[in-house]
Amino acid sequence: MPLLVLLRASPRAPRCSPLRTATAALLYRDGAELRPAAAITIFSAPLAAPDGSPARQELAVRSWLALPGDVSVVLLGSHPSAVALATRLGRRVTVEPAVDSSFTGTPFFHSMVARAQSSDSDICVLVDAEVVLLPETVTLLTKFSRIGRDWLLVSMSRNTSSLNEVPLQEIPADNWAADSGGKGLIMAWNNPRNPLLGGVLPSFLYGRGAHSWWLIHEVLSSEMRLVFDASNLVLGLYLYPEDFSTKRGSNDSGRLLDGSWEYGINRHLAAVYGSYCYRSLRRHHSPMLYEVVKHSEDYMLREVEEPTISNFITGKEQNLHADGNSLWNKQNICLSDHLRSYSSETPEAAGVPYSLGMLLQFVADQNRSIVLGVAGESYRDMLMSWVCRLRHLGVTNFVVCALDQQTYEFSMLQGLPVFRDPLSPKNVSFDDCHFGTQCFKRVTKVKSRIVVEILKLGYNVLLSDVDVYWFDNPMQFLHSLGPATFAAQSDEYNETGPINLPRRLNSGFYYARSDNATIAALEMVVEHATKSNSSEQPSFYDVLCGKEGAYRLGSDRCLEPSTNLTVVFLDRDLFPNGAYRGLWERRDLRSSCRELGCFVIHNNWVNGRKKKLQRQMESGLWDYDPSSRLCLQSWGDAGNFRVMGQFHVSGDTDS
Repeated sequence: MPLLVLLRASPRAPRCSPLRTATAALLYRDGAELRPAAAITIFSAPLAAPDGSPARQELAVRSWLALPGDVSVVLLGSHPSAVALATRLGRRVTVEPAVDSSFTGTPFFHSMVARAQSSDSDICVLVDAEVVLLPETVTLLTKFSRIGRDWLLVSMSRNTSSLNEVPLQEIPADNWAADSGGKGLIMAWNNPRNPLLGGVLPSFLYGRGAHSWWLIHEVLSSEMRLVFDASNLVLGLYLYPEDFSTKRGSNDSGRLLDGSWEYGINRHLAAVYGSYCYRSLRRHHSPMLYEVVKHSEDYMLREVEEPTISNFITGKEQNLHADGNSLWNKQNICLSDHLRSYSSETPEAAGVPYSLGMLLQFVADQNRSIVLGVAGESYRDMLMSWVCRLRHLGVTNFVVCALDQQTYEFSMLQGLPVFRDPLSPKNVSFDDCHFGTQCFKRVTKVKSRIVVEILKLGYNVLLSDVDVYWFDNPMQFLHSLGPATFAAQSDEYNETGPINLPRRLNSGFYYARSDNATIAALEMVVEHATKSNSSEQPSFYDVLCGKEGAYRLGSDRCLEPSTNLTVVFLDRDLFPNGAYRGLWERRDLRSSCRELGCFVIHNNWVNGRKKKLQRQMESGLWDYDPSSRLCLQSWGDAGNFRVMGQFHVSGDTDS
């Protein structure tokens, strides 16, 4: 194999042929010898127990801080243990809580990479939170910082049960810290503002398999960066307990019992995105791949056909672990019978271990209150913008009811707490389900029925249409209104006069408590809507406030006589509808709402979904990038994207 001397760890000149010397010179950046030491930022996502060990994570982070040179650490995620760890270890350790996570708390790999890509450091390192990094890591990366090309370096750590005077030469070369989630893998790259690959990184769940090997494969396929396999060097150690077993959490079939649906999602994404399952990276297909070797004090590169990492990229290693069921294996990932079936409407058949009752128990807050969003395929991206806003506000007690199978599958892949309503209309049209159509009327009647079902399970419900933008969390305010109170947004657009006039109750934003009065009243609404040819919204007013407002109290209330339920029409300064005060036409809507003290604003009273999307984005009230499937963050460049071209457009109208 051709051997190329690339970097020298000592001033001695290696013996190289002219060809090798010339090739090495092409890789160096001009003036590299005068360049100061590279700034290195290490990114990692500590996982809560049982997926992670706080003690081993702290040991690992302390080893990173002990590395020589300009090294800083960013812990990714909002788990309290990460904040506590950063507090103990000082100012060089910070926490980035804005990284997207699934409702189970598992961070998204594509969001972690996006955060690293926004770094101003010379080199980013992404590593498992329990890997102890050795000083040679910095030595190697500092040398590689002199290369005048974009590159990605990958290396696998070694397993060890003790760090007490471990002779590195006694650790077997193939004793890799390997499991189905890529534990022990170290990835580092330079020029983080430049892309890693030519495509888009899917929404993989971190630590749930496939994502690391998919990324390495796609970087090689894109041929935008040199890829260096440094697994022959011992750069990191994974400390495991004495009773550690690579079979932990799996059964005889190889299916992981804990979080199996998350592993299934990652395998599904790896199989359908990119070329991971369709293209083999043999030598003539991967001219960017080199193996890093060490000869005396020199680091050297050589072209390889079968390097350590590529065994897993190409799926040629058939039996990495003794159990023979490793999900690292490319063949295991790509076989169709290993993909979960998401076509079923029952969570058990789809490999998702969460029924509606379990989801509610998982996400409900201390008052047993949840936020319910209902959406179909035509509002998929608006659903995600709504979710991103809730995440930004720290609202985690939400669930999503999917009106169709497409939205259900999409929501699962985005890690949302989603359930499919088995009684929702089966003939929902993407292009012909706008305001006033029979399809629209059928769909709206799903919401009140679902709310009643959740109320009967003992949970309070804040129903919020996904076109409602949240400035602040109103849950505590709404709950304080007390029992036997139903609080709803007013759709009245006149700035003066009563706000509880006929047909002015908006059924797209309301808070219902789980008490007998509320349940009985909403059951009457459901029954009334079933017999009506209209949408469910008129039924709310006619039942709760009476025909022509017969049960009105004052200018902002009603009292339903048979249940004694009080209906409160919410202050429009705090909960404005889409026609109130012309707020949506203001140049700075956010500032105007801040002056009023708005909790939310409803993006209704607009003709057509395209206009609805356009005015929300032009007002700066948009939090999702559909091209990358990432929530927009201030630390990234995603806010500059052009969004209108990303949406399907239909001429629907709603109020």
